[in-house]
Order: sequence, then structure tokens, then C-alpha cells
Amino acid sequence: MTMRTVYVNGDYLPETEAKVSIFDRGFLMADGVYEVVTVLSGKLIDFEGHMLRLDRSLGELEMAQPDAREDLLEIHRELITRNAIDEGLIYMQVTRGNPGDRDFHYPPEGTKPTLVLFTQSMPGLIDSAKAKRGARVVTVPDLRWGRRDIKTVQLLYPSMAKMAASAAGVDDAWMIEDGLITEGTSNNAYIIKDGRIVTRALSHDILHGITRATVLRFAREAQMEVEERSFTLEEALDADEAFITSASAFVTPVVEIDGEKVGSGAPGPVAARLREIYIDESLKAAI
Repeated sequence: MTMRTVYVNGDYLPETEAKVSIFDRGFLMADGVYEVVTVLSGKLIDFEGHMLRLDRSLGELEMAQPDAREDLLEIHRELITRNAIDEGLIYMQVTRGNPGDRDFHYPPEGTKPTLVLFTQSMPGLIDSAKAKRGARVVTVPDLRWGRRDIKTVQLLYPSMAKMAASAAGVDDAWMIEDGLITEGTSNNAYIIKDGRIVTRALSHDILHGITRATVLRFAREAQMEVEERSFTLEEALDADEAFITSASAFVTPVVEIDGEKVGSGAPGPVAARLREIYIDESLKAAI
């Protein structure tokens, strides 16, 4: 594997030399937020949307900005160049920093945030085998904390849910709370019935997906009907199609839930069209 260049607090370093303090709040308290920006053809997809969500997450947690927007853009672009990324992801994490010891109270004002970025080369994001065959999911209880709209690094339960899906021999899990689907472990969830796209409305219950917002905008522009409301597992099993969206999955059909086929059990035309529109339009707007 080629040695990556990563970014840590102002320095570009070989990944083996990158270090963060053991007293960093992200390590001790999961006191951090993150964003993942997709790279296609060496360019950034939806960068502005991700930075706006970063601003929101930082604001909700009363956490300091790590750097100016133009500087963050420059770091992203420099990492693409240094690591020769054509298709892949750039992961960025901001924590409340290193107060020099462990304490439940926030560090003193003026403590510098920790800023870390690294790349993941992922050839085949566009030409995805999973998108062609469709994903299979199982359902699990949603046991996460109540502020899922903040993109924190508290990802233990989604990891547990993904492992449960792997143990069941499927691709992912959808989470259920009070009898209603919230979202996937790392993606937003949708069903399609009689041509209408249904997905849960924005609230504290789900992540405000950047890909979600873009896909719904494209759907409406294409004269597709969109209904933002909660839906049950029974509705999902009775749907004509289902799909997920995320920065790396784009639009990926879901063809099976809890061992039961969705629709025909094969990717359907609406999800396929949405994926095509999303990729085409995102490539045009990439920076």
C-alpha cells in the first residue's frame, strides 16, 4: 500500500508520523465532529454543503472553528494532489483539542481545536457493483443518542449495527425507533411507492445528509414527487423500490429487508435514474 500524506494541525505528514495527544478530547470523550467529502475525477463533490454542515455541528457543540473555509478548501485540494486521488474520499475531523489532562468540563477558552484530514482512494465509486445488484439490509433497534443531526465521531452503535448486518450475511442495517425507520448506519433511507419518494423529515432523529438534500432537489427538478415523513417497516416491505443515499453510496438501491424482497427484488428504475442524475450533475458542479 502506498504511504499516504495526511494533515494534522498545520502539517502535511506521512501517515506513520501523524500523532494526536492521548489527552485529546476526541480520543477521551468522542468530543469531535467530522465530515467526509467525495472526490470524483480529482474534484470535490458538494464541498460547500459539507462545510455548512460542519459549521452547524461545531455551533451546536459550542466548538471553535479550526480554520477559515478557504484554508480548508486548500487543504482538501492539496491532499488530493499529494495522494493522487481520482475517486475516493477525504475525511476531516475536528475535536475540542488537548486540554493537557482528562476532565469532563470543556477545556479553557482558547484551547486550540485538533484538525485532522486524510484521504481514502476508492476506485469504482461510480461503477459500483453494489449499486448494480442492490443492497440487502436487516433492521435493528435505534439505540443512538438523541442528537443524530450533529455529525459527531460517536459511531460505536452504528459500528455494532454494521457488524450485526455482516453477521447476518447482508450489506447494512436500517434502524427502527418507535416502529418507524430512522436511517441506515451511515446513510439516509428512502422508499418509493407509486412513483412517490418517501423519506423521514429532518429533525434531531437523523443526520441531515448532504447527499440527501442534493438528491431530493434533483428529484423535484425532475418532476418526481417527494414526501418527507416517517415510514414503517411494513411500508418499506410493501414499497415498489427502496434506496439509500450517502457521500460514498450516492444513490444505491435496497432490494431486500430482513430477508424479504423489496418490489421485484432487483434495482428499480426510479433509484437508477436518481443515481444517474446525481452523478452527472455532481460531476458538473465539482470544484
